[in-house]
Amino acid sequence: MAKLAVEGSKSIYYEDLGSGAKTLLLIHGWGMSGRVWDGVIMPLIDAGLRVVTMDHRGCGRSDHDFADLSIDAIANDVVTLVNALSISGVIVNGWSLGGAVATKAAHLLGDNCGGLVLTAGATPIYTQKPDLALGGNADDVLGIVEAMNADRVTFLDGLAGAVCAKPISDALLQWMRDCFIDSAARASATLGELAHLDQRPLMAELTLPIMSYICGQDGFVAPEISRWVADNHPSATGVELPDSGHAPFIEERDTYLATLIQFIRNL
Repeated sequence: MAKLAVEGSKSIYYEDLGSGAKTLLLIHGWGMSGRVWDGVIMPLIDAGLRVVTMDHRGCGRSDHDFADLSIDAIANDVVTLVNALSISGVIVNGWSLGGAVATKAAHLLGDNCGGLVLTAGATPIYTQKPDLALGGNADDVLGIVEAMNADRVTFLDGLAGAVCAKPISDALLQWMRDCFIDSAARASATLGELAHLDQRPLMAELTLPIMSYICGQDGFVAPEISRWVADNHPSATGVELPDSGHAPFIEERDTYLATLIQFIRNL
């Protein structure tokens, strides 16, 4: 089991798989773990990539008792991991809240980041701003955090059932429930950060290629947010998946893999 100390004696869990010349670092969404990528890891390795996964602090097999569970702290862990593994030109791929982590990490990595993939990424904003009316309301996000903290098990059970727009197996649904429940109770604070997140200035400074997956049936990240990235960043392209919910690597696996691999090959 590979663990990396990132804050004193506290560690994050990671896996370093394959030996390709290009490295793809996969960053999961809120409350999940690196296991969420299991269905695409082998095809990515078979395509000649080195694939690295990690568990956010407070999630999966990483330590759960970090004092700081913020998006910025998780992004710093990404950078620490990239440096520890001596990865050059890493491509970071963030799903959901992991998209905000990946965007921050790409900015911190600078020239050592070769590309950014946003898989239904909750970035650059998640809630409506005075000059950009995309997403929900900040109060709604804070209300979600309050409801979760009041009855965590029931809330997370419902959350798992809403991830995919297409029918999935009972086993997969139970796995999602287990992942959510296994995350730290205090991780709700990380989710709460989305209420006021605005990474537009940070994203504007990125000059690297960006690919944004736009999931038409996404009930978590408004498709218009993902589309805004593709339409407004000069180095970004969008992949429209009109029938996908929030997890295109599960719901549209073949298309997701084909477009992701092609994007990386073109870098």
